[in-house]
Amino acid sequence: MTQASARHILVSSEEQCLALKDEIQNGRDFAEVAKEHSSCPSSRQGGDLGSFGPGQMVPEFDKVVFNDEVGQVHGPVKTQFGYHLLEVTSRS
Repeated sequence: MTQASARHILVSSEEQCLALKDEIQNGRDFAEVAKEHSSCPSSRQGGDLGSFGPGQMVPEFDKVVFNDEVGQVHGPVKTQFGYHLLEVTSRS
């Protein structure tokens, strides 16, 4: 079965999500941005969600994590929880 590892940043607005994405794309460390801004408990680990398979996360995550490019920052991705930036760190 396909497995992936990813990290994410959860914020309440699309605007904040886009601003943080710009910071990361301009060289700021994803993990540091997650620790500073993400409202998810995973922020303590730099947004690291660990390894998971299809169907273990919300469908909006699966669509990105199992289809989009590894190593890129994707988003904003809107879910019932808010707006996310996602970085797929590995997939096998």
